[in-house]
Amino acid sequence: MTTSIKDVARAAGVSPATVSRALGKGPVSEALRAQVLEAVRATGYRPNLAARRLRSQESGTIGLVLADIGNPFFTGVARAVEAAAYEAGLRVLLCNTDEDPAREAAYLALMQEERVAGLILAPTRATAEGLAEAPPAMPVVLIDRPGPPGLFDSVLLDNAGASAALVDYLVAQGYRRIAGLFGQTSGTGVERAEGYRAAMARHGLAPALRFVLPQVEAAEAGFAALCQQGRPEAMITSNSLLLMGLLRAARGAGLRIPADLALAGFDNEPWTGLVEPGITVIEQPLEAIGRQAMALLLERLRTPSAPVRKVMLSGRAILRGSTASAPPRPQSSTKTPPPSSFTL
Repeated sequence: MTTSIKDVARAAGVSPATVSRALGKGPVSEALRAQVLEAVRATGYRPNLAARRLRSQESGTIGLVLADIGNPFFTGVARAVEAAAYEAGLRVLLCNTDEDPAREAAYLALMQEERVAGLILAPTRATAEGLAEAPPAMPVVLIDRPGPPGLFDSVLLDNAGASAALVDYLVAQGYRRIAGLFGQTSGTGVERAEGYRAAMARHGLAPALRFVLPQVEAAEAGFAALCQQGRPEAMITSNSLLLMGLLRAARGAGLRIPADLALAGFDNEPWTGLVEPGITVIEQPLEAIGRQAMALLLERLRTPSAPVRKVMLSGRAILRGSTASAPPRPQSSTKTPPPSSFTL
């Protein structure tokens, strides 16, 4: 049964008009707003104010809040979202948070003040964990990063499976001391680290990993720290910025790729195929992520009470020279030539 704003008002002990003010930008106290939000959670009400605004043409704008527009992954997704929004006759209000939860909160408040019809959001871990307690008063679709289970539509990659696939491939190539660098500000980094740990355990190998900021410089520092425990034979990273930092650190140390260190990571950026000997990566379907997120948002605007959907997409492994076979080990068997790519 669909829950109405009257049900929320009854549960909160206030009038429907007060509920509307609390979920919009009307003048209510923080205590009263918290009381209304608690009633929203208790009743399972999904505000449909944005849907009404879209139908009445009061708002033709959606919000797009991204974690780091300097990361080519988010640039590609933003381009796909904008194209899909343009085709639907909508404008896009883009905000970049630089992985800062405080900026993220400010931009979420801005989206409410601007009365956007809906929001596509790539949240930091801190914001994702708080979404259940303070859900935005508008339809939201999460991309790339997971949120509270069952509360928001989302478009995600099978992060754990993709990371585990990289470990499996490296092991098949003869590597054993495999380390990892993972972004510490997002649920994506955590999921990819979990996949790495699971695959290492399955192969009976000891994990060696660090969580770092998703920055080139942080990757260089993380590599140096891992090497203090003994230089690994191979390494994987959870995004292209960390992969770039790791490559720069390896070259700065005079290491040969892959003779001294094999490399693999995420995001098929142009540079990964241009540097020698070419970097093995998981290619993410950027166009599909952006367009699927826009499709889910439009569906949510049309049918606010529809069941929550989670779309899980698969990546594709692009295999290059950075993960060529490790030097033969005693009693190792002869390997057949590996494929140039495979779908996860």
